[in-house]
Amino acid sequence: MRIALVHYHLHPGGLTSVVYHQAQALIDQGESVLILTRDEQPPEQPLPVFYVKELHYEGPSAPVLLARALLKAMNVYWGQAADILHVHNPQVQTHEALIPALHILKSQNIRLLLQIYDLTQDFRPDRYVPDSYPENCHYGLITSQDYSYLYRFGMKPEGLHLIPHEVASISSTPGMERKRYLYPVRAVRRKNIGEALLLSLFIPKGRTIAITLPPVDNLNQWIYRYWRNFAASLKLPVEFDVGLDTPLSDSFGSSFCTITTSIKGSLGFSFLEPWTAGRAVIGRRINICRDFEKAGIRFDALYDAIHIPRVYIASSVLLKKCTQAIQHMYASFSLKEPPYIKQMITDELFSQETFDFGRFNEELQEALIRTLVSNDVACQDVAEINPFLTSMANWQPDEALIEQNRGIILDQYGKERIGKSLQDMYDMVLYTPVIHRNSPLKLLDMYFDPLRFSLLEVDHTW
Repeated sequence: MRIALVHYHLHPGGLTSVVYHQAQALIDQGESVLILTRDEQPPEQPLPVFYVKELHYEGPSAPVLLARALLKAMNVYWGQAADILHVHNPQVQTHEALIPALHILKSQNIRLLLQIYDLTQDFRPDRYVPDSYPENCHYGLITSQDYSYLYRFGMKPEGLHLIPHEVASISSTPGMERKRYLYPVRAVRRKNIGEALLLSLFIPKGRTIAITLPPVDNLNQWIYRYWRNFAASLKLPVEFDVGLDTPLSDSFGSSFCTITTSIKGSLGFSFLEPWTAGRAVIGRRINICRDFEKAGIRFDALYDAIHIPRVYIASSVLLKKCTQAIQHMYASFSLKEPPYIKQMITDELFSQETFDFGRFNEELQEALIRTLVSNDVACQDVAEINPFLTSMANWQPDEALIEQNRGIILDQYGKERIGKSLQDMYDMVLYTPVIHRNSPLKLLDMYFDPLRFSLLEVDHTW
């Protein structure tokens, strides 16, 4: 079987790891694989990569040129087109010519599998492409939540596929002092760095929260520097950039456990990889954890929210931020804001005695942390209604659970199993035609819930 994997770039990160792991797993299963990317000089690795400069192109002629270029690349490598064109993240705005190019390729009987990571309707207007996706093609989803949304939307189950990703085993250097709560992440905004700083107030003395990597884009870098300066000003036990000049094995070797405070994540590596290194995962639960728990993995130290009593919240400021953010979101998606939205948000905010810290923006998070640092009563009040915080001082990892989870992860998400599941999915793509279509605008109606958002996702005023 000839499989062409398409992605815009091969920059180091979780999604690139998925592409590489898929390619290697398929090659190990005897398939012929080609990676198509716009990176002229991708990182050195033994996998076949073809540079497609047209993935950079824009303008009216770009879709035709891109479709031709993708076909040419496949013909140069195989002498014919791929059996399946497996496209990663096709729906994002990174390259607006891709979806129209896929329409062209679909009309030429190229079989498409579109693998979706972050459905752009899920509070991602910066990545929203209103163009209709190609009809009658197969979709790969990372989470069961996205699968259920597309199924409820009316797409056929035989054309929808859950695609688990391979988890490679990580080593941890033995014999190191283990004093870090390691946050092994590139610290973009949705990783909720302010909450990691909040947790640092409750860890035992002599230990630190350690964040591995800074973000690469300008906006996220600015926010990251803000938190780094803020932590320094309050002398919080937080380390930044610990993974820049340190091998990953040493970072894990120096860790007591790992933490995650992310409000959203499409891949979930931070919930799986640490167990393979012999480290437990503690912190905030997100939707993808349900999929991992269905596979048999146990998380005994995750929380659903950090509840903040309303007495410590500037409610009028929060209400203003929320309504402004929702107005901005509707405008960004070119939608008319319903007249009842502001009242809905007001009722939700003032009907609760607490509000989740992870839904604050950075300004509100900073104010709350300052309050807790300076006010012992407030700190005690917050701790009392959040058992996770009070347990941090004495929490110890369960070594038996670590070994159990490690075994399940290496079995359920190992290379051989992933390769076989990909082959089974490709057989469906090749031999099971589907008749359905995906309208971005209609799907948006299903995802757009004003009571579900975090200001870290939608606030553009800060």
